[in-house]
Amino acid sequence: MNVLVINCGSSSLKYQLINSDTEEVMAKGLCERIGIDGRLVYQKAGCDKEITEAPMPTHKEAIQMVLDALTNAATGAIKSLDEVDAIGHRIVHGGENFTSSALVTDEMIAAVEECNDLAPLHNPANLIGIRVCADLMPGKPQVGVFDTAFHQTMPAKAYLYGLPKEYYKNYKVRRYGFHGTSHSFVSKRAIDFLGLDPENSKVIVCHLGNGSSISAVVNGKCVDTTMGLTPLEGVVMGTRSGNIDPAILEYVAKKENLDLAGITNVLNKKSGLQGLSGVSSDMRDLEAAAEAGNEDAKNAVEVLCYGIAKFVGGYVAAMNGVDAIVFTAGIGENDGQVRKTVCSYLGYLGIEICDGCNSKRGEEIVISKDSSKVKVAVIPTNEELAICRDTVALVK
Repeated sequence: MNVLVINCGSSSLKYQLINSDTEEVMAKGLCERIGIDGRLVYQKAGCDKEITEAPMPTHKEAIQMVLDALTNAATGAIKSLDEVDAIGHRIVHGGENFTSSALVTDEMIAAVEECNDLAPLHNPANLIGIRVCADLMPGKPQVGVFDTAFHQTMPAKAYLYGLPKEYYKNYKVRRYGFHGTSHSFVSKRAIDFLGLDPENSKVIVCHLGNGSSISAVVNGKCVDTTMGLTPLEGVVMGTRSGNIDPAILEYVAKKENLDLAGITNVLNKKSGLQGLSGVSSDMRDLEAAAEAGNEDAKNAVEVLCYGIAKFVGGYVAAMNGVDAIVFTAGIGENDGQVRKTVCSYLGYLGIEICDGCNSKRGEEIVISKDSSKVKVAVIPTNEELAICRDTVALVK
């Protein structure tokens, strides 16, 4: 079965065509600057990237260009759209309506629309992708895979906030968590890769990138995670603040003469590593600046690592133990210094890191020594493959 995986953002679109039988990526790429001027990146397996500059007023034109590239006579991965058997879509927020992936129906779309207020930048774009694919490829089965679904196994003690209960009952204000497709894929792969017992395992997944979240997974089910009602909560991120004292909002808003939208914009786009350092939101830039003596950059890196370690330690307590700690995503897979620094706070767990193994980048590898009491590993995430697998499971 050939599955087209679509991930629509507000002005971008990522895609992969995957043969589900071999799990080979037949072609992949992205559309950028949708609604501005338009740029398509397309790469067939084994070939160089092709870049096409062309108008993309809406996602419909963007997806049409993707389909045209996939079926191009010269470099297309397939001869016709008849070879696409199903389409899998990333959907950011499913609220409490979805505890797993779901076939796209009118009822499913209506339920997703109910969550639009919780993800106003993402859900509408995700739904546009679904509607455009239905228009351009009528009759093809479609599946929605939710960032929030994996975290729906959290107990009330983990997802409720210390707010008036009416806010939860009336407005569903609670912790939802995000990056769920990644956390699900990586935690399951960790159990298999590390030889853990699926029915008796405790795994902490550190998904660290421009957006970062950490999850506690017991026997394959999420029991806690760091992101909350929105992807702003948790550890310090590229431009997002992570956890702060809520009273800071009013205090700074008054000092800077900002309204609620203004202060929210600061927390989402001007804070985190970028705000702390004044240098960059990219860890590579920060580490280079810190090495050159920039104290603000050094502090930003230390704040990140310290915060990750605190959440990991908290989840060890919440699960009453841990078998494995796994790093994934851009920083988690590639930054050995961050991994080593985080683990330096966890000596009480009997963790010992192998410097040689930890120097590897982007590889699936155990980075703890054989003598380490807790296994530490790097497992590259693959959200597109996870979406493909869920799509096949529901369509077959």
